[in-house]
Amino acid sequence: MSSLIRHFDEHFKGHLDRYKYPNRFVGADRELSRSEAVISLQLLESRLQSSSYLFGNRVALADMAIAPFVRQFSAVDLPWFASLPLPNTARWLAAILDSPRFVRIMRPAG
Repeated sequence: MSSLIRHFDEHFKGHLDRYKYPNRFVGADRELSRSEAVISLQLLESRLQSSSYLFGNRVALADMAIAPFVRQFSAVDLPWFASLPLPNTARWLAAILDSPRFVRIMRPAG
């Protein structure tokens, strides 16, 4: 579990930032970063073929740690993200985003 979280924190997040904010990075290639991020999403897709969540049929730390990154990535271009051949990842993300726990955690402070 920790290696998957680390991958998304160290690898996916870098590509997410260069895809979402290419002007902030000298020499950033937005399309390359998007493609590299999709490779990471395919890791999730594979895991989610046999379970509802990344490590079984119950939400785990990895789900809650990785979902915010995937949410940010999807929000850059929702129609494009929806067109990706990642139905299990899309289902997983929707389930996490709609969960009362996630809604409560992500509620703006104030």
